Amino acid sequence: MKQTYTLNVAGLQRELPLCPISKTMDIAAFIMLSDVELTVACAKELAARLPEVDVLLTAECKGIPLAYEMARQMGIPYVAARKSVKLYMKNPICVTVQSITTANEQKLYIDEDAVGLLRGKRVAIVDDVISVPGNPLPHW
Repeated sequence: MKQTYTLNVAGLQRELPLCPISKTMDIAAFIMLSDVELTVACAKELAARLPEVDVLLTAECKGIPLAYEMARQMGIPYVAARKSVKLYMKNPICVTVQSITTANEQKLYIDEDAVGLLRGKRVAIVDDVISVPGNPLPHW
């Protein structure tokens, strides 16, 4: 059986390793970290598909390069929800999430400055994970 998934995205091709997440399902590991060419190309394609937004929101850590590059190209700010409370965070708020790529529940935190940046704004959530029921994975 093939151990990789061929992904064609934003004019680029990558071979993604298949990783089992259950007895009946594998996911293709789409790792953008350190792939500057892929990050820039995907950011351009995703930004072009978004409706008009004021700010981007992503979860720490692997979504940050994509959100940063999209924000840079779009000329808008972005917020990164942290996985732990940092000393500099003022009045942090927390949300509990369940990821398909992490076994345990995770907590994400933003502080009052981030809340102020998001409140009343058109926000797009940006992440490095695509979850689609069934097969095949989509090609952009």
